[in-house]
Amino acid sequence: MSTERRVVITGLGPTSALGIGVGRFWDALMERRNAVRPIDIFDASTIPAHIAAQLPEFKLADFIPKTYRKSVKLMSRDIMIAVVASYEAAKDAALPTRCLVDRSEVGANGIDPTRLGVNIGAGLICPDLTELGAAFVTTVGDDGRFDLAKWGSEGMSNLTPLWLLKFLPNMLACHVTIIHDTQAMSNTITCGEASSHLAIGEAFRNIARGAMDVCICGGAESKVNPMNVARPTLMGRLVLDGDADPPGACRPFAANRRGTVVAEGGGLVVLESLDHARDRGARIYAEVAGFGASSNTHSWDRPDPRGVPIALAVGNALADASITSADVDLVTTAGYATEEHDASEMRGWKRVFGDGLSDVSALAIKGGLGNSGAGSGALDVCATVLALHYNTVPPSLNTEPPDPECEFQFAGPDPKDRRIDAAVTLGYALGGGQHAALVIKKYAE
Repeated sequence: MSTERRVVITGLGPTSALGIGVGRFWDALMERRNAVRPIDIFDASTIPAHIAAQLPEFKLADFIPKTYRKSVKLMSRDIMIAVVASYEAAKDAALPTRCLVDRSEVGANGIDPTRLGVNIGAGLICPDLTELGAAFVTTVGDDGRFDLAKWGSEGMSNLTPLWLLKFLPNMLACHVTIIHDTQAMSNTITCGEASSHLAIGEAFRNIARGAMDVCICGGAESKVNPMNVARPTLMGRLVLDGDADPPGACRPFAANRRGTVVAEGGGLVVLESLDHARDRGARIYAEVAGFGASSNTHSWDRPDPRGVPIALAVGNALADASITSADVDLVTTAGYATEEHDASEMRGWKRVFGDGLSDVSALAIKGGLGNSGAGSGALDVCATVLALHYNTVPPSLNTEPPDPECEFQFAGPDPKDRRIDAAVTLGYALGGGQHAALVIKKYAE
């Protein structure tokens, strides 16, 4: 695709169990920290999976204007993660949005809110089961069964009238747009683990064609709740025997991998047109050079064992960037650590890179921070951008012993110094459906 404007990355807002903000996130990756541990934010004793990667404690008041603090009661955990990530991304980009500076100063600093947009990938937000359960108790009939008529006449009155606004996926973008006063297009994408890559890819397209100048984009989700543990458990995708060694449970591309681990987190990044970034003197991390997507038509719940849709997404992104696999120095894998998904992914990358895959550095970060669903891809993107920016590949945890089919060249146990001029990062939905890939290049005049 030939674009009219170049698009660069000027801010990163990783918000993960490894830490909040660029510095903490990068240091944790470089120091081989692992965030997987027993669940303690709810009672997990009655469900099969007992481990996860949880966010460190934070005060949301530190990330929002004082005038907006009354709205916190309308925020689910997913919304809070997006709000924190947006603050960190804007701060890292020195982007003078209304959240960071007084409204009267925004225009003076060169940011036109009508040219600032938001694209956020979101998941299916789990409702507060305690609050919902208390309301359901009032709808039990004389026979001990749920009575739909009583739910309508009495049960719903036990919930605040604005209760639903905490659990709509588009509310992540809604709160971020209000807090930062972004008045250009706003969009929400709910395509599982592919959501972040798709949101960033769409922002890339819109900036390139001139629809806006800046976009805060990425994804966020909390999967550390009973419903989001139950679903992948029923699908056979979670590690259920990791209690003895939580940090070693999630094992991307290892021969002894046995499932993924749920997590909470995500990240938002700031994309800008190159001219806009130059005009305001922004620090430029890297350039977004290509975007590709595809769909899995093999099955609604299983990956294509041949890796065809993965190869298609990666191939499309390379073509969009006008480069070949031989030009790539780093691939950031999705690496969910389930037996069939990792096998499909390995074959997909090999379809594109062939024997050259063994000459490319690789990165898999979920061994230390689990799978945060719609937010997982944004963390992969943040790690990719930082690896390129610092010409350093962080260690990939729990990838040994490698699967016999695995040809990825992961760094470990120490970081690997390597000149990285071009990288590809991949995200795809575990439940089938969407796949997406981004090409990130070192910025050059």
